[in-house]
Amino acid sequence: MTGWRNRTAVLALFAIIGGVLLGLFYALFAMGLNIVFGVQRIINLAHGDVVMLGGFAAWDLYSALHMSPVLAAVIVLPFGVAVGYGFHRLVVPRLARARDIETMSLVLFFGISQVIEALGAIGFGPNERTLPIAALPSHPIRFLGESYPAYLWIVGAVSLPLLVLFLLYLYRTPLGLETRAVMADAREALAVGIDTRRISAITFGVGIALAAAAGVLAIVVFSGVDPSEGASLTITAFAIIVFGSLGNPIGTIVAGIAFGVLSQLAQVYLPEWSNLVPYVLVLGTMLLRPEGLFGRRARVA
Repeated sequence: MTGWRNRTAVLALFAIIGGVLLGLFYALFAMGLNIVFGVQRIINLAHGDVVMLGGFAAWDLYSALHMSPVLAAVIVLPFGVAVGYGFHRLVVPRLARARDIETMSLVLFFGISQVIEALGAIGFGPNERTLPIAALPSHPIRFLGESYPAYLWIVGAVSLPLLVLFLLYLYRTPLGLETRAVMADAREALAVGIDTRRISAITFGVGIALAAAAGVLAIVVFSGVDPSEGASLTITAFAIIVFGSLGNPIGTIVAGIAFGVLSQLAQVYLPEWSNLVPYVLVLGTMLLRPEGLFGRRARVA
């Protein structure tokens, strides 16, 4: 009995530490979706498809240049900002003319999601692509007496500084201050002279960049990428931001870590139920705490 208890405790510790490392990835993975919603009240249904494109970018860069996914996660950031900023300036002003912007944005981004999926299938083929084992160090890393796959530490080590840089941008720069002002109240921000259209376009670019960087890591975490996975990725990101409170960046980090730990515990103790974790998280949040983990009914910055 004592041995069984010790083994159970070891498995739980393994799942928690692995879950925290994965949770940093999930926080990065969902942050782009939440920051775009916080500023614009738009649910980007193509978020998962951008993550998918990030995965194909990692595969393409490694296939052509043998570029490490760690470096690729940084390389895609400026491209993501430029593409997202340009797309926003081109499309969203037209969307603003609609009577019901939120509904029209859902229709628009659902259509964009379908287009990206189709183009992904045409460009990369319908089959899953994987990185070779040599793309990253594969020797297990021991910690507190247990061996952990190297990819968990690599993913956590890349996600953490990217999240810190994002928080520094949001809470320690004038542009971040304006972004938080728009998140708190766009009308008041406009009244005090903040260019809300410019802030929205920049924020959309930052959201796309974070999603693309997370996609580079996702091909490692999920052991591959295929063009049809965008919708399921969007659902997972949505579950995390709902759990952490919509529009709350700190809540997304806490929720991402919690999601990582719950997923790992489910895989250890109830592996056949582990795929239900995102759906259980959304339903549980809606039923027990609709305002999310941090408990505010209004969006906060």
